[in-house]
Order: sequence, then structure tokens, then C-alpha cells
Amino acid sequence: MIKEIDSVELASKLEAGEDIRVVDIRSEAEVMHGILPESEHLPMHLIPLKINDLPKDRDVVLYCRSGARSYQATAYLAQQGFTNVYNLRGGIINWARNGLEITAPARTA
Repeated sequence: MIKEIDSVELASKLEAGEDIRVVDIRSEAEVMHGILPESEHLPMHLIPLKINDLPKDRDVVLYCRSGARSYQATAYLAQQGFTNVYNLRGGIINWARNGLEITAPARTA
């Protein structure tokens, strides 16, 4: 079963200081339009290569534009034995529709 979280619930958990790793799986071009605060970028196609970098001892929320790709990535990680991974239902679109903050991505050298 795929676990999901909605944007309002995620925002309140983050605001409460819960230790959640938020991962943007969109392409580099999509990320340039803005990201969720405190999120990190890990393109979807790199997840199998970076799977050992994802923690199994704290919650991880994956998101994309609409929630479809991150749903697939969440399903993949669940198949790999992750029980702490959630899909952000509705993706960054739903996050923005709820009036939540979107920030500029960090510049990389």
C-alpha cells in the first residue's frame, strides 16, 4: 500500500519541527520554477542509484508536479522495503493551491 500525505498536513508537520526529509523528484528544469521550503532535489531517474542515501529511520516525503511520478517513486521504494515513504498527494500544484510557500531553489556551484 502506498502512503500519502496532503500538503496541509505536511506543512503543519514541518512547522511543528517534525524530522521529515522532503525530496523533489522533478527534473532540473522543473525545479528552477520553485521548490518546497527545506526540500532537496533528487531526480526520479536517480532514485535507484541513490536508494542507500535515503533514511529508513525517519519519514521521507516525495513530490513532483502533480503527484503522479512521486506516487510511482513511492511505490518503487515501498517495493524495496521502505515503510517510511509518503507521496505528497497533488504534488507542488496542490501545495501552491493551498497557498503554501514555494521558494527559489538553492544555487549550486
